[in-house]
Amino acid sequence: MVELTAGGLALLAGRLLFGGLLAFMGLNHFLDVDGMAGYAASKGIPAPRLGVVVSGLLLVVGGLSLALGVYPLVGALAVIVFFGVTTPTMHAFWRAEDAQARQSEMNDFLKNAALAGGALVLLGVGAASWPYSLAFGL
Repeated sequence: MVELTAGGLALLAGRLLFGGLLAFMGLNHFLDVDGMAGYAASKGIPAPRLGVVVSGLLLVVGGLSLALGVYPLVGALAVIVFFGVTTPTMHAFWRAEDAQARQSEMNDFLKNAALAGGALVLLGVGAASWPYSLAFGL
């Protein structure tokens, strides 16, 4: 029987919230491919439709992996790659021409940086110490 601990339950709750929301964000990529591809094109992203699909896959796979504890290191890396690429390319606040756009892009940039930090923390925790997971992993 698995022993219930406050730390283990906190990690489980955090994983479910963090990973579940990331997977939901990724699902939204597929529900609005055209709209997101248009936004990516406006940012000068080459092959914006492909970028939306790939980034959506990274979020869905990474988020579910973290939430369920299935190959969590792979999931954390997928999320880190997503935020490492999209944050500076899609939310380059230093390029915004007016103050309102600059503030909006900075907010999104900082939010993404914080989420990347969360994925780095989960990567640092390592797969061996993930209680209440499906116990698949590297």
